[in-house]
Amino acid sequence: MRKVAEASHACFPGFLRKAVTRSCRKMAHGIPSQGKVTIAVDEYSSNPTQAFTHYNINQSRFQPPHVHMVDPIPYDTPKPAGHTRFVCISDTHSRTDGIQMPYGDILLHTGDFTELGLPSEVKKFNDWLGNLPYEYKIVIAGNHELTFDKEFMADLVKQDYYRFPSVSKLKPEDFDNVQALLTNSIYLQDSEVTVKGFRIYGAPWTPWFNGWGFNLPRGQSLLDKWNLVPEGIDILMTHGPPLGYGIMTDGYTTYINASTCTVSFQPTNPPIIFDLPNPQGS
Repeated sequence: MRKVAEASHACFPGFLRKAVTRSCRKMAHGIPSQGKVTIAVDEYSSNPTQAFTHYNINQSRFQPPHVHMVDPIPYDTPKPAGHTRFVCISDTHSRTDGIQMPYGDILLHTGDFTELGLPSEVKKFNDWLGNLPYEYKIVIAGNHELTFDKEFMADLVKQDYYRFPSVSKLKPEDFDNVQALLTNSIYLQDSEVTVKGFRIYGAPWTPWFNGWGFNLPRGQSLLDKWNLVPEGIDILMTHGPPLGYGIMTDGYTTYINASTCTVSFQPTNPPIIFDLPNPQGS
């Protein structure tokens, strides 16, 4: 079973061989080629509204063939023997104080843990992580972590207007190594880590949305990033989600949109948990 974890908030485009993500992956075709899968840009990739219409809208959700919604696991469900429990959250936007965190072994946060990626926000988030009991905490950035996107910051300081005044006032030395402030987690950016035998890959990229961080044009630019994902990944963390909070599956890959905040930035969606059997030899 693959897990894809995704998150989602107001930008609507972060888990799965279990995949945790925030993006819609039916924008590309899989074409078998010499035992591998070659991905080509979908003809509707630049127009998601047309794509949703073409591939069918069912109950206001984009439903690829054979994909259906499933109920989340209740928090009081005993963890099966020989399994690892993952806790998925995303888009907390510095609003973590009231979140009730369930029991689990590994925390997955799929981005937008701040409002603007200010170092003070990152430190606050890191302190919150430090008080959580999970054995491992794995984090990716989202489009709101502006200071984590070096190309975005380089362009921002060249602009004649300041769209993000508090970010524009930062000195380069304030954010050059902002990822290092996440001392209580493992940060992934187009990279992977193996934890308790599970291969986990994280990527922050989303389709262009009003010029925020880690935005790329739909089509080849984004596909180049997805082509970096290695084969054999167990959990894929992205910030561009399955449409709408909740869990979908096709029977092989599970797609999770674990956005804590709603479109109106209210942190009312609870964390989502899932269990995976421990890999042999782990």
